[in-house]
Amino acid sequence: MDTRHELRETPVTRRRLFAWLGWGSFASFFLGLAVATARFFFPRVLYEPAKRFVAGKPEDYQVGEVSTRFKKSQRVWMIRTSEGIYALIAICTHLGCTPIWFGDEARFKCPCHGSVFLLNGDNVAGPAPVPLYRAAISLDLNGNLIVDKSLQENRPGKRDQPPFFLPLPGRPAA
Repeated sequence: MDTRHELRETPVTRRRLFAWLGWGSFASFFLGLAVATARFFFPRVLYEPAKRFVAGKPEDYQVGEVSTRFKKSQRVWMIRTSEGIYALIAICTHLGCTPIWFGDEARFKCPCHGSVFLLNGDNVAGPAPVPLYRAAISLDLNGNLIVDKSLQENRPGKRDQPPFFLPLPGRPAA
């Protein structure tokens, strides 16, 4: 008598193949269901910067220049004129792209569809239907600029008055 065990191969029949495919489909369905249920307990959260932020002191900004200090973190340009200061929202009013400031041309240009805006936010070319928005701006008790992006205005006349334009009378130009 031979003590070795022989490994016998069982033939793969069509019925056995369909059974494996059926049970494999069944198992993968319930595995996917379990993964989706587990994913439910860890929701995706979009973290955005705060709508209100401190933008420094008015003396930090040069008259006639566009400050891009907050363009990346807050999508805001700070612009100081001889009369005052305002915060221009860096979101194109056409499709929401971020325009680029070209200082030599004194224009904001949207790289996506060619909209062009003046220093005050007026649209002069391209498909953008309305001017850029301005955010509300104020001074706190310590003399810091507070920008509030939850209050926005883009209508000429309204945007040139507080709280969307902060007049700085009697302040020395930096």
